Amino acid sequence: MLRLKRWLVKTIERGYLPTDTAELRLKKLALTLVPMIIGPFAFTWAIIYFVLGHPLSGSIPMSYSIISAISLAYFFKTKQTHFLQSSQLTLVLLLPFLLMWSLGGLSVGSMVMLWAIFSPIAAVMFLEKLSALKWFFMYFLLILISVLIDKPLAAVITPLSDLAQNIFYLLNLGFGSAGLFLLVSYFLNEEKKAVKADLRIAARAFEAQEGLMITDAEGVILRVNQAFTDSTGYAAEDVVGLTPRFLRSGRHDEDFYRTMWESISQTGSWQGEIWDRRKNGEIYPEWLTISAVKNDDGVITHYVGSHIDITERKAAEDKIRQLAFYDPLTQLPNRQLLLDRMQRALALSARSGRDGALLFIDMDNFKAINDTQGHAMGDLLLQLVAERLTSCVRESDTVARLGGDEFVVMLESLGMHPIEVAAKAEEVGEKILVALNQPYQLDMQVTRSSSSIGATLFSGERLECEELLKQADIAMYQAKKSGRNTLRFFDPQMQLAINARADLESELFKALEHQQFQLHYQVQVNSAHHPVGAEALIRWHHPERGLVLPAQFIPLAEETGLILRIGEWVLETACAQLKAWQGNESTRHLVLAVNVSARQFHQPGFVSQVKAIVQRHAIKPDLLKLEPTESLLLENTESTVTTMKGLKTIGIQLSLDDFGTGYSSLQYLKLLPLDQIKIDQSFVRDIATDPNDSAIVQTIIAMSKTLGLAVIAEGVETDAQREFLALSGCQFYQGYLFGKPLPIEQFEASLKPS
Repeated sequence: MLRLKRWLVKTIERGYLPTDTAELRLKKLALTLVPMIIGPFAFTWAIIYFVLGHPLSGSIPMSYSIISAISLAYFFKTKQTHFLQSSQLTLVLLLPFLLMWSLGGLSVGSMVMLWAIFSPIAAVMFLEKLSALKWFFMYFLLILISVLIDKPLAAVITPLSDLAQNIFYLLNLGFGSAGLFLLVSYFLNEEKKAVKADLRIAARAFEAQEGLMITDAEGVILRVNQAFTDSTGYAAEDVVGLTPRFLRSGRHDEDFYRTMWESISQTGSWQGEIWDRRKNGEIYPEWLTISAVKNDDGVITHYVGSHIDITERKAAEDKIRQLAFYDPLTQLPNRQLLLDRMQRALALSARSGRDGALLFIDMDNFKAINDTQGHAMGDLLLQLVAERLTSCVRESDTVARLGGDEFVVMLESLGMHPIEVAAKAEEVGEKILVALNQPYQLDMQVTRSSSSIGATLFSGERLECEELLKQADIAMYQAKKSGRNTLRFFDPQMQLAINARADLESELFKALEHQQFQLHYQVQVNSAHHPVGAEALIRWHHPERGLVLPAQFIPLAEETGLILRIGEWVLETACAQLKAWQGNESTRHLVLAVNVSARQFHQPGFVSQVKAIVQRHAIKPDLLKLEPTESLLLENTESTVTTMKGLKTIGIQLSLDDFGTGYSSLQYLKLLPLDQIKIDQSFVRDIATDPNDSAIVQTIIAMSKTLGLAVIAEGVETDAQREFLALSGCQFYQGYLFGKPLPIEQFEASLKPS
């Protein structure tokens, strides 16, 4: 019997597919058991009928066994149940009635109809309810038909003997009951296996990575898994019989828990982040999900809670937030976080009516410290600055680093009146100046540094945060211009000047493209008042502003770097003019002086650029005189000397402009290959009335003679100035006394004898 069972199980499993569900395998089991159990008995009964002389009756079970064999063969080949299911339901339904009729009517073979019980049972097991009802209807319909035709059928069919009928009755009853028992027992056995499998799966799931807790409807803990123990430190015996209250961290109030249970009551579940306490007292974050379990009547019987320890995730989120909103070097809020806090501060100011202030702080000469002592020392200095700034303000204030050596301090709720707010902001600003001016211990070195601070006030008025930062930045630059190590407040007039400057910068770039620049020429004469040359002075003829003087746009061109293109244009235009003068007897001897900015003079390849321009216009190089300013000597003297020597090699003349206004050393002066020194007009202006100016001029002239240099004085406007200069030994002059700067046509006309 055991071998038969194993053979049956092994044979049936041949019809399974790896993808079959447990329900589908149960269906295949029952469908194959029916023909495999009944088929052999049907074949045996058919042989007995044939031996007894009833071939008609024998053909009916024989047809069942043959069709069943074909259905099973097709099933094991294709592993599809449709044909097997349809054939079995049809055969099991029809064959009993055919057999009944063959045996002599309802009264003789009614018990054979026990076979038909398999048909509605199978229908209930494997078909949906509607299909099962159809099979039941067909079953009872056939019974009704058999009752109606019983008598006519019995009259024409020769009945079996009583002994044969009793034997077949007993066989039918026994085999039918046995088949039904086997089918039902196998079904129940598989159902038990499925239940056990589900229990194993549930047990395995219960011991998953998530911490699980099961309580009764009153919240009393019934069971916890190993993951719960690993996470909290509490073993099952520690917590079973308790309520989860012992896990509370104290970070959540009663309203939090009340809201949680209201959600569970209304929706059947709740999930969210919660802080609990481990057995060792450590507070940790977790993601908790609580679900209510209800019975068939909808009454809650249990609660299931699952939690995941999110300590590492929270740490990662904090790290990401730190990187996103804090400066990694100083750990101060960065620009993004500062702007966010400024938005909130402005909103708070609007509600409370209390104003605040913004301080924009820039370290003085930080680049020099970074370059001379290294970036590591520069970083250390910034960290120390961050610590000092933090110590100067309240905990409610914000200290942020924008980048580089720029910091911003936001002071909130200083007062309700601008004067009061400004006074408190100035007090904090002065405190910061003093703190940042103290010595810094950078490794083994002691360094000093100072700062410049720009301040602006803010209230609840609708003003963009970027605009406030811009105002404080402008004020900071005013502090820089005022000598550094000081504090300046933003003035609205400053903003107007900055806007005008920005417009001028934009228009300056267009000036070159639209050829709005023009050179004016101011004559230079010798002691006999004969023209010996001229200075080329740039002018900007703006289509709307009119004539714009160099003092208004040259500093801006220096800052923007446009001075390089402007300087090149001036050199090209001046050399083109010298070329034109060479064709005229009265002008071919004139020397043309051109101002050269420090940035232009120090640019790489400047000597090559000048040489190329001179060669392109085919002029005599000694007729071109370049005038760098004395301040040039303060920036990389060795490079300056090298460039000047390169220019002298070409044949270019050199005149040191604005002499006396800088701080050049005579030691450096004697190294320069100069041809001439130009006395600045600030000394010439009061030369006849100011003893100091007259003494300085006489000294410059005497020194120049000693060094073998020619001297020219600019800004000569009166005869008294000219006479003093002539008596002091000055050979050349330039100024309104001899002629104003003029366009080329007017300048050339002024050279002609009247």
